[in-house]
Amino acid sequence: MIMVDRRKFKDTEVSLLGLGAMRLPCKTAVKREANPLIDYKKGQQLVDAAYNSGVNYFDTAYMYHAGKSEKFIGTALKKYPRDSYFLADKLPIWMCPKKTDMEKIFQKQLARTGADYFDFYLLHSLNKENFDKCEEFKAYDFLLEKRRQGRIKNIGFSFHGTIEDLKHIIAAHPWDFAQIQMNYLDWKNQDAKTQYQLLTDAGIPVIVMEPVRGGKLSAVESEIEKMFKNAKPDNSIASWAMSFVASHSNVITILSGMNSLEQIYDNVKTLSDFHTFSEREFQICENAAAMMNKSQVIPCTGCDYCSQCPKDVRISTIFAAYNKIKTGELSIEKGKELYSKIDKKADLCIGCRKCSDHCPQGIEIPERLKELVTYFN
Repeated sequence: MIMVDRRKFKDTEVSLLGLGAMRLPCKTAVKREANPLIDYKKGQQLVDAAYNSGVNYFDTAYMYHAGKSEKFIGTALKKYPRDSYFLADKLPIWMCPKKTDMEKIFQKQLARTGADYFDFYLLHSLNKENFDKCEEFKAYDFLLEKRRQGRIKNIGFSFHGTIEDLKHIIAAHPWDFAQIQMNYLDWKNQDAKTQYQLLTDAGIPVIVMEPVRGGKLSAVESEIEKMFKNAKPDNSIASWAMSFVASHSNVITILSGMNSLEQIYDNVKTLSDFHTFSEREFQICENAAAMMNKSQVIPCTGCDYCSQCPKDVRISTIFAAYNKIKTGELSIEKGKELYSKIDKKADLCIGCRKCSDHCPQGIEIPERLKELVTYFN
């Protein structure tokens, strides 16, 4: 059996591929934002396949799958020795109106997962606003106390802010690790290059999220696909995105929201006996990113951080329908037909901006929804 590579972290080793539990298979045929109906049978198959391929890093969060992800991953991992894998979870500071809510959420996470401790624990989705609140509530000190109690082993943060925000966060406390969005498209688009370098210079190991941009980098336009296939006929399109990230030595694990066995086996194949990209391969990825930036797609990854919309607008589903037209996956007619079947459409948006405040991609969601009302109608 092919086994995924591992990279050194402190006095242990972490699998280069990690399983993210944000996009688990669901029972319903039609995807809805933050669908809580996780298919436990299919999900267990994914966890088993990953674990048996050497994956030892499993990532969840308090709000994934409307709060159901933590319970699933705890249940799925129960059959394995606790010291044979790493479990990561996160504290959503924006869901803490009061300082005491941090303790309530943490205890709930332990109960949901059935875990006695978390190997990796993160302050979730930090930008200036969220980090300021963390500092006000002394969240880092809270995590230090949890580490002293043996409830946390490593303290880190996931990041969705500006470069200046990141510099401030890095300088504020000693961090065991950090998690950033990094892929060949966002290397320049979101300046992941500078983020990675700042963390590397500070001696902070990097965990990567969205290496395939929510699947967008595995379903590219035909011209880009042809370019990849000409270079490596036997490699999948997604393997280029995973390999780009793995070619950076300070990356200790790459989180992938894999929801099929095919995706797991392809990623394991890519990240086993891995060889760093050549300059030519880096250049091909840079060319692909340039071509994508001309296609006018909305940079939505389907993470559904925007799912707390008071009008329940199906934001990521609407953006997906539009993007499928722009990339040529669907004709305008078929795209509009797909949009017509969405139950909560763009015209319901009231412009409250709760969605934009939590969008990791920085999309001006109300403005885009307003544009799409005209586009689809």
